[in-house]
Amino acid sequence: MMSSDCEATSLRDLLCGSINESHVGERLSVCGWVAKRREHGEHLAFLDIRDRSGVVQAVVEGLVDVKSEYVVRVTGTVTPRPEGTVNVKLPTGAVELSDCQVEVLSLADAPPFQLDDRVDIDEQVRLRYRYLDLRREAMQRNLRLRAVVNAALRRAMDAQGFCEVETPLLWAPTPEGAREFVVPSRLRPSEFYVLPQSPQIAKQLLMVGGFDRYYQIARCLRDEDLRADRQFEFTQLDLEASFVSQDDVLSFVSMAVLDAAEVATGVRPGFIERMTWAEALDLYGTDKPDLRFGMVLHDLSDVFESSEVKAFAAPTVKAMRVARGASFARSKLDELTELAKSLGAKGLAWFRVTPEGLDSPLAKFLSTTESAAISSVDGARVGDLVLVVADEYAPACRVLGALRVSLGSPPVGEGPHHYVWVTEFPMFDGVDDDGNLQAAHHPFTMPHPEDLALIETEPLKVRSQAYDLVLNGWELGSGSVRIHRADIQSRIFRALGISDDEAQSRFGFLLGAFRFGAPPHAGFAFGIDRLVAIFAGEENIREVIAFPKTQSGADLMTGAPKSITERQLRDLHLKFAPKGS
Repeated sequence: MMSSDCEATSLRDLLCGSINESHVGERLSVCGWVAKRREHGEHLAFLDIRDRSGVVQAVVEGLVDVKSEYVVRVTGTVTPRPEGTVNVKLPTGAVELSDCQVEVLSLADAPPFQLDDRVDIDEQVRLRYRYLDLRREAMQRNLRLRAVVNAALRRAMDAQGFCEVETPLLWAPTPEGAREFVVPSRLRPSEFYVLPQSPQIAKQLLMVGGFDRYYQIARCLRDEDLRADRQFEFTQLDLEASFVSQDDVLSFVSMAVLDAAEVATGVRPGFIERMTWAEALDLYGTDKPDLRFGMVLHDLSDVFESSEVKAFAAPTVKAMRVARGASFARSKLDELTELAKSLGAKGLAWFRVTPEGLDSPLAKFLSTTESAAISSVDGARVGDLVLVVADEYAPACRVLGALRVSLGSPPVGEGPHHYVWVTEFPMFDGVDDDGNLQAAHHPFTMPHPEDLALIETEPLKVRSQAYDLVLNGWELGSGSVRIHRADIQSRIFRALGISDDEAQSRFGFLLGAFRFGAPPHAGFAFGIDRLVAIFAGEENIREVIAFPKTQSGADLMTGAPKSITERQLRDLHLKFAPKGS
């Protein structure tokens, strides 16, 4: 509870939710919205007054002309509720304000939807009237939780010697892969700024500038397709440090995240475990594994290497046990098969484990050794189901990994919060249409020191010093040790097909800064929206953002995006191309 000194203003003495039995006998004023009005006869009304802290009941004698969502100031004497009327579900439920005087501060039309959390409301309506939606208890709780998390993150970074620095929102294009929002310059015709995808280059320049340890709760913008865990605008804890190793950065971030988790949930998680990218793919079929449940993948490639079953004629055979999955109807198994095919698999083999052996259309074609291997996957028992995918290694892992999540992942708000660091990502992620390698992270990521010799000869085997933090199957964020040596940076640019001239054009200001003494440095950034959504048990980050966009990128409340006037277009030296051109 806040202290009365903090709650008191010239209009009110306490917040509604702060009033309790210790205030009995005091005459106090509260301010808020009329959440409910209940009549008791012709000359007695019960008003529930709501503010950010909660609700208190006010008993008003005589006629009072107030309606739902009127803004009022109520002055009354705190008294115990009569016997039998105590509301144990309400923090203020043992008391009420009696002998009340009501002052209407603002009138209100009837709201377009009920503002309590007992009724499901169409999200389009909620977003159109977001200022009303924010009055609901769930939204108040989520956004205040977000504020608590932000404060904990700042305290953790301050305690570790980091300096908060704000970086520009009007910036130059950056090499981070996503589309950028472009801002025309009125004073520089035909030239443009972009809104930053992240402060990546700016924070590296701060390291050259000698700040040693930087952080920022940064606003970032990416013109990407939206989904449950992605918005055009997002907020991240962004940090960079000099003269550090990967282990140092993981320690910095772990402290901040665990501090935030403790204030948000009341429980401090234990040590955050680590696994390599290769281990995550092999065991869970993804680089963002949800470790709240088992269902690890098993490699049966050796067993099926010489199999006569055509369905298993592939370089890799991966299997996964589904506990009690033998009860799945054939329609469910067909559904899983279609899902596997939609994910790129040639097919999906399934085997029910029964007292008589394996039940499957393929069971009669298996050798004794193959049948025994499938029957023992992950300690399979009678009543379990074993799913098998045969393909190239990576697709086989990823398809089973997606089926694992589909079948086993609990809802966001259920189960423990299980963090994991995923390290040693590949340096390169295949090739583009022109045959050039593509950076898996960004071109300033330092290769693993053991793999430097492979850059020119076997680049797809090169590991990077990049790392992700994953929570319950959500990628919270990523970071890396940065390249600070010109010779290594040149080798990476050449591997990516970036010429010296292009490198100078795109990154000249960063490369130029490195000529004047760049310290070894590394950094990280993670999404605060995603972290708070998990703490709040929300499946969609829109529920922890005050004014989000819809999945189509629209702001239903303001109507954005909107067209601008001809005058504004002229000022910006812009004109629209004819349709179809």
